[in-house]
Amino acid sequence: MIGSPKPVLESILGAADLAQKIPEIEGVPSGVEGLDELFYTVVQERGKPVVKPLGGLPRRAAVHVTGTSDTGKSLFAEQYALAQAARGEGAIFVTVETPAPFVDAGLEQRRLAMGLARDVLAGVTLVDAASHGVLREDLPTLFATLDAAFEATGARHLIVDSLTGLYEAREVTARLTVRKVYLYTKEKDVTAVFTSQKRSSHEELSAEAAGGYAVSHILDATIVLAKRLVMTQAQSKLWGVPLGEVVRFLRIDGCRLSGHDTRTHYLELLPEGLLRVGPPIGASSSEA
Repeated sequence: MIGSPKPVLESILGAADLAQKIPEIEGVPSGVEGLDELFYTVVQERGKPVVKPLGGLPRRAAVHVTGTSDTGKSLFAEQYALAQAARGEGAIFVTVETPAPFVDAGLEQRRLAMGLARDVLAGVTLVDAASHGVLREDLPTLFATLDAAFEATGARHLIVDSLTGLYEAREVTARLTVRKVYLYTKEKDVTAVFTSQKRSSHEELSAEAAGGYAVSHILDATIVLAKRLVMTQAQSKLWGVPLGEVVRFLRIDGCRLSGHDTRTHYLELLPEGLLRVGPPIGASSSEA
């Protein structure tokens, strides 16, 4: 029959054959205190599965950090970037929302708060998509620019703050945009952190981001950040926070590459401007 579709034979792969090529899963320290121990891996010991802490985000994962405004997404991105630079692995930081000089000022504040040496900043390379619209609007140009940055630096990590800015006013294309960026990270064999903005109308602790479920369905892991203003005595008693204060939360909503803690944890914003993950809601005194 003329015009019959042809099978894509190279897409048919044996799981056993692929398993021989998969590198061992290892943890990448996130730079956020209290988070790394919430990811697990499973090993076999004496023929039985044993759960062990991974010690960070899974290497080569594309991690989605989502939340409404002012929940700590950019702080997370900056702490992650500096942690990788301090480890000598380097990070490419694509700033989509804020011009690079202002991001650099934030990175300097986070560096001081984390107690890192001044030369650590040399391990973070900024790509200013906020000031150069073509990088936001044309993915091939963005990828060509990132290629040049990776070639020049040898960085092993990519941060995009935020993915939402790559499809603003074009949310119908969100899934296609996110998939292309995701596949780019696989081609480069890097570990990535992508932030995304949730609409205020979305349920605060859901993984849904602007553009629908496109982001969380495609990326390897999702971390949800949220905040609530304590308005009732019941909330004050439940969360142990005075009326009128803000309480913050973090939940790992899913991760394909490793096991993870499924509970909702308190999230602290420290006076020095760093995020720290606290105990799970309802934890006993021994867990806190």
